[in-house]
Amino acid sequence: MGDKKKVNVAVIGVGVVGVEILRVLKQRKFPVNNLKVFARSARQIDVDSTKYDVEAIADENFDGINIALFAGTEGEKGASRLYAQKFIEKGAVVIDNGADFRLEDGVPLVVPEVNKDKIKDNKGLIANPNCTTIQAIVALGPIHKNFGLDKVILTSFQATSGAGLKASASLWDETKEIVEKNKGKDFSSVDKTISSKPACFSDQIAFNVIPQIGGFGEHNYTSEEWKVVNETHKILGDDSIKISATCVRVPVVTSHSEAIYFTTKKETTVEELEKVLGNSPGIKYLSNSLPSCLSAEGGDDVFVSRLRRDPFCDKSFWLWCVSDNLRKGAALNAVQIAECLSNNQN
Repeated sequence: MGDKKKVNVAVIGVGVVGVEILRVLKQRKFPVNNLKVFARSARQIDVDSTKYDVEAIADENFDGINIALFAGTEGEKGASRLYAQKFIEKGAVVIDNGADFRLEDGVPLVVPEVNKDKIKDNKGLIANPNCTTIQAIVALGPIHKNFGLDKVILTSFQATSGAGLKASASLWDETKEIVEKNKGKDFSSVDKTISSKPACFSDQIAFNVIPQIGGFGEHNYTSEEWKVVNETHKILGDDSIKISATCVRVPVVTSHSEAIYFTTKKETTVEELEKVLGNSPGIKYLSNSLPSCLSAEGGDDVFVSRLRRDPFCDKSFWLWCVSDNLRKGAALNAVQIAECLSNNQN
């Protein structure tokens, strides 16, 4: 095979996801010809000892870009609302990590391991799913393909980095405050509260668990929980799957964990499911070990374990999955979409 044709790439946003996109592009040797990095203000940043010149996006120098990767901000109207169409008009394909376009008709919502065939249907814009949805879809996609899914009940345990750098910093700061004020105390008398109002979440995150991600909406579900439902239906192309989710913020910096209960349409066994999961792209199936947030951090796979049958309900099973929410849950998935685009253009 000859060298891949190089493409001109723009990365918009240099928060935790934008930085991870730059890291993944370099690590995977993406065929970049010219790279532009945009943010609100011009500056220089350093990522793993590589310096990047960041341009102010308001200058709108978007000529010659083939692929524009928007880092996105969950739960907000991101830069893609302001600038995506301008990139598209200049001839670029936009891959958007934000929530703004995911459920719009005509916008492919893509997890390459499951529905990369939808990439070709883009009209200049492709949406990256929510981090929680992505790792669930990687695990459930091959099960749905082989056995059908009737029902899914998902509980997520989500890292603070999913809410951005300031959120992870707040976990660190709160933990330091508690440790400092309890020096010399016996653990039984430790005061595990902070003195100030929580900086990023509805409650203190250090030494705590918060059963809310996003605002509350229909049926008292949060926006994050509805993302799991609606995005899963769209990606799998099956609105008949009965899906319910509870999304929880936990005092972890990186990697989301999910406990997923599912009921298949066809009869199957643990052994058949293990074979499917073990041979599916993007999955590292672990039959004899337990993946944790720390062990998944920095990895590209969705780690699946604890597959077991529900002894009380037919065709029903549990699995546990863990994945780095900044990589497969955001940056890596976006870059994989870009790789598919690049391969099709060559």
